[in-house]
Amino acid sequence: MNNKGKVYIAGAGCGDEQLITLKLKNIIKRADCIIYDRLINKNILRYAKKNTELIYMGKESTEGGKLQEDINRLLVEKGKQNIIVLRLKGGDPFVFGRGGEEIERLVEEGISFEVIPGISSSIAVPAYAGIPVAHRGINASFHVFTGHVKIDRDELDFPIIAKLGGTLVFLMGLSNLGKITENLMKNGKDRNTPVAVIKEGTTSKQEVYEGTLKDISEIILKNNVKPPAVIVIGETVNLRNTMKWFEEKPLFGKNILVTRNMEKQGDISDRINELGGQAISLPSIKIEYIDFEMPNLSEYKAILFNSVNSVTGFMEKVADMRQLKDVKIGAVGEKTAEELRRYKIIPDFFPNEYTGDRLAEECVNFTEEGDKILFSLSDISKIDDEKYTELYNRKYKKLTVYRTLKIKNTRTDSEEAVKKSDILMFLSSSAFEAFAGSLGLDKIEGNDNIRGILNGKIIASIGPVTTRTIEKYGLKVGIEAEKYTEEGLLEKIIKSV
Repeated sequence: MNNKGKVYIAGAGCGDEQLITLKLKNIIKRADCIIYDRLINKNILRYAKKNTELIYMGKESTEGGKLQEDINRLLVEKGKQNIIVLRLKGGDPFVFGRGGEEIERLVEEGISFEVIPGISSSIAVPAYAGIPVAHRGINASFHVFTGHVKIDRDELDFPIIAKLGGTLVFLMGLSNLGKITENLMKNGKDRNTPVAVIKEGTTSKQEVYEGTLKDISEIILKNNVKPPAVIVIGETVNLRNTMKWFEEKPLFGKNILVTRNMEKQGDISDRINELGGQAISLPSIKIEYIDFEMPNLSEYKAILFNSVNSVTGFMEKVADMRQLKDVKIGAVGEKTAEELRRYKIIPDFFPNEYTGDRLAEECVNFTEEGDKILFSLSDISKIDDEKYTELYNRKYKKLTVYRTLKIKNTRTDSEEAVKKSDILMFLSSSAFEAFAGSLGLDKIEGNDNIRGILNGKIIASIGPVTTRTIEKYGLKVGIEAEKYTEEGLLEKIIKSV
C-alpha cells in the first residue's frame, strides 16, 4: 500500500444517534471528507470539523447499480488526495452494506483503508423493541438474512432456513414479507411461530407489529406499514411483553426541533435522546466571539454574566485570573454558573428569576453606591446599563464579548424540519426570529401561507421574553418553562405531553 490517502469504511449504527462507537466519533472529528448514506442519523455529523467536506451519496433503493459505481469512483478520487476520508454507512458496513465491494476497489488502487464496525440493525432494532435475538432456554443461535432478493429465484434456501432453530432476522424485506412467510410455512416452519415487524426501530417513531407466520402479512397490510422495517421470527418475540423498555421513556414518540447554535446543540440533543425523543437539528443562530479590548478589571467591584456564552467569551480573554480576586461575580441561571465553575469560579450570587434585570438588582446587595459594575453580554442583549445606573446609583457598563448571528436556512430545509417535528423548541428570542426569517414568517401579517405547516405543532418557549417575541408573530406558545433553562423547558415538556 502506498500513502496516497486513508479511507475509513465505517458503520454509523441505526436510528438512535448515540449508537455510534467511540472510535467512529473520533474519526468524524478528524475527517477532511465524509461521504455518507441515506440511512445514517445526520445528527452525528455535528461532530465534524467546520471545514469538513460533506458529500451525500445515498441510494434511494438497495439496488445500488450505477450509484455504487459512482461511490467507488469518488472514494478512489478522495483517497488519492492524502486526506482522511470517511465513508459513513448505516448499520455495519459488512452486513449487506456493500462495504466489501468498496474495499476491493480501494485495494485495486493501492489506497490505505481501515474498517470501523457499526451496530447492525439486526441486533439493535430487536433490542430496542424488547426482543433479544438469543435467550437461554429458548434458542442458541440467530440468523440474519437480506430480504431484498429475488425470492422467486430461490436465492434464499428456504428448505434449510425453515429448519433452523434460532431466531430469524430479515433486513430490507418488508416488500417480500408475504413471500418470506409463505416459503417458511411451505417448508415446514410452524405457522404459529411468533413474528414481529419493527418499523423505524431505535427512533422515537418506532412501531412494533406482532403476529405469527400465518397472519403477520395481513396485519402489516391492514396497518399500511412502510419501510424501513426489520422482521424478527422466533420464540423470543414473546419476551417483548416483559422486556420492552424503549417505548416507556417519557419523550418516546416525540420529535423536537432544536434551533440553538450548533456548538451548544449536543447537550440538549443528547438529553432529548436519553428521554426517548428525537432531536431535529436546525441551527438558527451562530455565536461569534469577538476580539474586544479588556477594561481594567481592578476598577470594577462586580462583573455580571447574563449567558453561558458571555462567560466563555470573557474568560478566554482574561490574561491572569488573579485580577478577579476581589471582584463579586453574578450569573443569570444555573447553566451560566456552571460555565463559571469550569474556570474555577463560584459565583457570589444569581437571582431566582433568570433575567438581566433581576441580576442587576441583586448586585446591589453586594456593592455600594458609586461602584462600577461590568455587564458581559452579546451584541443583541437588551441590557439597559443607563437605566440600572440611574435606578441603583451605581455605574453599570456593558461589555460586548460575542455576536449572535442569524443563520439563514433555506425555506425548504426549514419546512422539512418542521414537518418532521412534533414540538418546536426555542431557547432564545434570537433563535426564533432567525427561524421565522428562514420560514418566511412575518410579524402578524402574511402568516396565512405557512399556518398549514405549523398547524398541530406545539411551540415550547424557554421563558416570558422569548414567549413575547413569538407572540408578536401571531403564534401561540403551548409550553413555557417555569425555570428558564433548557432542562427546565424539557421538564415542562415532559409534564405537558
